Amino acid sequence: MTWYPQDTYERARWQESRHRIAKVVQGQQPDQLMELDDVQGRLALFQQSYVGVRPIRVDQIVGSVDKSEDFDKDFRPRTPRSKHRWEQVERAFPRGDFPPIDVYQVDDTFYVIDGHHRVGVAKAREIEFIDADITELHSPYELKPEDDLGDIIHLQQRRLFLHQSGLGRVRPDARIEFSRPVGYVQLLENLEVHGYHLQQQAEQVLSKEAVAADWYDNVYLKNVAEIEAVGLDKLMGHTPVSDLYLWVHQKRQSLFPEQGSISFRTAAEDLAAEEARKLGPRTKATVDRVEDTVGGALGRLLGRKKPDEED
Repeated sequence: MTWYPQDTYERARWQESRHRIAKVVQGQQPDQLMELDDVQGRLALFQQSYVGVRPIRVDQIVGSVDKSEDFDKDFRPRTPRSKHRWEQVERAFPRGDFPPIDVYQVDDTFYVIDGHHRVGVAKAREIEFIDADITELHSPYELKPEDDLGDIIHLQQRRLFLHQSGLGRVRPDARIEFSRPVGYVQLLENLEVHGYHLQQQAEQVLSKEAVAADWYDNVYLKNVAEIEAVGLDKLMGHTPVSDLYLWVHQKRQSLFPEQGSISFRTAAEDLAAEEARKLGPRTKATVDRVEDTVGGALGRLLGRKKPDEED
């Protein structure tokens, strides 16, 4: 059984120190409490409305307005200066009947304006609910309690892509998701290259919205259909299809010096064949299914003939 102090402040400090040291040993950054200014700046939260006082779940409190340096992401104290106030709170409210804390709400998450020590004590005691005076900030992006700063940066890049490309205005329901934020930057470049060629063909300047709509309808969606047709999405498991779109596009570029311009479908078939080969004999059934779909590409890689080439 792991030993730890029974006093809630000392226990919280001990847990924070142990967790921080473990992160450093693993070569990772310690988990910090999210700061509202960072979230608000990245996601452009502007409008707000007063909600009133009501109980909220303690595990949905994920950040702070101005105390991110004093507490970790679980509201455990990071410095000794919290000790006196923490112990005052415990003595004043031994049954956990705290007065309401002040918070901002963003979707299903809450950021503390006032009441950090009350939240810390509540978390240390594993109290499920706490009263809060709530002001809601409105966001077009859904935030969940488990989201961290990396997720916020990801949402920011998606927001920037939809805004800068114009796609968010003409195709607001467009489903584009990447495993890494940099994917949105690369996709914007892909869209802008399409826009350049489209305007050359049209011999006129087109709006961002017109370019984005044409790219999404006639390039992105059609190429995603090609990815699904050759089974590359199934071979790659949980890899987002937007990642696969860029991967196939980059494959076409890499083959250009030796093969010239090849179709998106051909590049997707080659990648599907390569991935199927990597799976090995234990997944022969998958290999055979993909070979049937992509024609001769897998057969060429495996040294096998297409059915119509059999002796």
